[in-house]
Amino acid sequence: MMLRFLVMAFLAFLPFVGQANENFNILKNTKNIVFLGDSITYGGEYVVFFERWLTVNHPELSPEVLNQGIPSETVSGLSEPGHIRHGFPRPDMHERLDRALKALEPDLIIACYGINCGIYMPLDGERFDKYKEGVQRLKKKAEAQGAKMIFMTPPVYDKPNPKFDYDVVMAAYAKWLVSKRKDGWLVIDLHTVMKESLAEKREKDPKFKYSRDGVHPGTEGHELMAQQIINFFAVKPPLKDPQPNAYGRMMMFLRERMRAKRDAWLTEIGHKRPMRKGKPLAEANKIAAENTVRIKQNLETILREAK
Repeated sequence: MMLRFLVMAFLAFLPFVGQANENFNILKNTKNIVFLGDSITYGGEYVVFFERWLTVNHPELSPEVLNQGIPSETVSGLSEPGHIRHGFPRPDMHERLDRALKALEPDLIIACYGINCGIYMPLDGERFDKYKEGVQRLKKKAEAQGAKMIFMTPPVYDKPNPKFDYDVVMAAYAKWLVSKRKDGWLVIDLHTVMKESLAEKREKDPKFKYSRDGVHPGTEGHELMAQQIINFFAVKPPLKDPQPNAYGRMMMFLRERMRAKRDAWLTEIGHKRPMRKGKPLAEANKIAAENTVRIKQNLETILREAK
């Protein structure tokens, strides 16, 4: 009986390993990873969680990871009239895309768009087509420049609305993206995982939320986002935190490095959203280098303690 159980467990594990190994080869051939998205990506905690996993579990790779999300941005190019109250229309990712590709020369782009692209209105064919067109344009330009393109479906919209359920729009966008896998697209389905996880957690706590405002995930939501990317690439179980707060310290250094490079490059490349300017690249690179030293020192401690 025990032998049969072990054999079944081994066979069940095989498909995951094969797929994970295939995806992991993308990382092995990547020097520059660029994350594109809206305010959720700009906040960047899921990017930092992912980079921590990469740093600790695969120090032999050490690609450059750059967050280039912009708050309120869309890939659809749409902006609702009410957004003008902020003093500007929603920025269109395509306005900056050519400059970003030329300046950053990414080998891999991971993009998460959708939550703003339906402009918080009911599902509509024309708006949906704009989203599809924007996603396809992004993929075509990225691949023409030589980058691998991975899309992440939008997170769950979790804000009650008596008139309509905006998450129906997010679900439709996610379903369409996932359907493109049949055409060879690389798609991570965050929306379905988050929806199912949310339902499970609310069975225990009906008031549970991944995001207080229904849009922007908190730490637990960003961990869930990062885990989907990690699962996409993983070839081995993650290294356990060998001592209390060791991973937390690394997060601080990774976060500071991420923010310095993020803001500097956004300012250098340029965009149309009013926001705080980043430091000059030379200054940001100095901050990044200082944090890289701290990250490496922390990594040495983690790996030594884990033995």
